[in-house]
Amino acid sequence: MKDIINDLLPVHTIVPILGNNTSEGTGVGIDIAGYEGAAMLACLGDSGDTLSGSIYVTVAFQESDVQGSGFANIAAGALIGGANDVVIDAPAEDQIVVARGYMGGKRYLRILMTFTGTHTNGIPIAGVIIKGWARHNPQTQAI
Repeated sequence: MKDIINDLLPVHTIVPILGNNTSEGTGVGIDIAGYEGAAMLACLGDSGDTLSGSIYVTVAFQESDVQGSGFANIAAGALIGGANDVVIDAPAEDQIVVARGYMGGKRYLRILMTFTGTHTNGIPIAGVIIKGWARHNPQTQAI
């Protein structure tokens, strides 16, 4: 077995929260400068509301050149592992981790979870960007 933890740096884009609306599902931009790769993980727990065609969450993976603005969905050619805009609209679809790799050239990444319909009881959500292929070992960088 080989160690990989010293080659990866996970960072929250959405801190774990019981999400009821898109404001809570809007991740902060994560700077990936100094890294040659990134993975994005959108985590959803068991919804307290019955998910359906009118009550659902859409998971999107976004990129930008600027922190705090200009975020847009990552194009299919730069997203590895599946499509963007994953719709979670049935009880059997929650309790999931939606994972994608990033092959684009933008500096900032985030996850966006858009809530459609009334989410009275909410759904546990979190988003993590895992930086990898560091130009310098993450363990030796100043914190």
